[in-house]
Amino acid sequence: MDDQARLQENTGLPPNRNLKGRFGLRKNKRPRKDLQNGVGYIFLSPFVIGTILLTMFPILYSLYLSFTNYSMGGTPEWIGFGNYVHMFNNDAMFWQSMEVTFFYAGTAVPLRLIFALFVAIILNKVIEMVGVYRTLLYLPSVVGGSVGVAIMWRQLFGNEGAVNGVLSMLGLPTHSWLGDPNTAIWTLVILYGWQFGSSMLIFLAGLRNIPTSFYEASAVDGARPIQQFFKITLPMLTPVILFNVIMQTIQGFMAFTPAYVVTAGDPINSTLLYILYMYRQAFEYFNMGYAAALAWVMLIIIAILTAIIFKSSQYWVHYEDK
Repeated sequence: MDDQARLQENTGLPPNRNLKGRFGLRKNKRPRKDLQNGVGYIFLSPFVIGTILLTMFPILYSLYLSFTNYSMGGTPEWIGFGNYVHMFNNDAMFWQSMEVTFFYAGTAVPLRLIFALFVAIILNKVIEMVGVYRTLLYLPSVVGGSVGVAIMWRQLFGNEGAVNGVLSMLGLPTHSWLGDPNTAIWTLVILYGWQFGSSMLIFLAGLRNIPTSFYEASAVDGARPIQQFFKITLPMLTPVILFNVIMQTIQGFMAFTPAYVVTAGDPINSTLLYILYMYRQAFEYFNMGYAAALAWVMLIIIAILTAIIFKSSQYWVHYEDK
């Protein structure tokens, strides 16, 4: 006699009554569910392991190194806040690189955003071949951060470069753009502004989401294009502007390749960007502990600037639900 017949005989229930659900005889599906979870964990494991080994561990280890005197190949020697004390009190190059970086980001980021918005507004009016124009204008952002473009830029503004060649043809005086401390930094600013493609595409997407009925209604009321720009376009674009400002500010403070390849921080350290100075401390002077401290100071500065931008956004960013 099987288990079901025995239970029916003892309980007196009808033989056609389903007893599996009542007496817990239903097949247990937990092993199959555990197997599915295990497969999911296996697929997640490369990401989790990579995050721990390639992201979290280097971040925490660099924080530890920032409190040590460590040269590559040696043993870290704990010195507490010694690197930070030296940085703020005795390192003139730290303050020089900080000044150069703030000037670079403060001029290059607005230049890129203004030019990107201007081009996006023009493209928003174009109907034919807009995809081709978008691709051509986006190309500088794809290749702009490469070493090859930086070398081209150095040749372009060199003493025998194309810029001075054009000036000579026009009968104008030439200039040592990369050798003059007053103009060298501006060559890097122009290079950063030239790479406006990514910001332009984001602005263009934001412009396409503004309803045309707003412009039509304002035109009926007699609004001119300049009034439409300041009363409709800019307020509706403020969330996109906020995103671009944050991303470009972070990128501006982390600039390295232009200063390293185009000017190498010269002349007279007038183009010594902060990341270039940190690179020198780490891989030229082998002061890894001090370089780690420099990196954490920059992280704190970027975090403070980002927090300030977010805090100020409540006064100038307009959302549709508000």
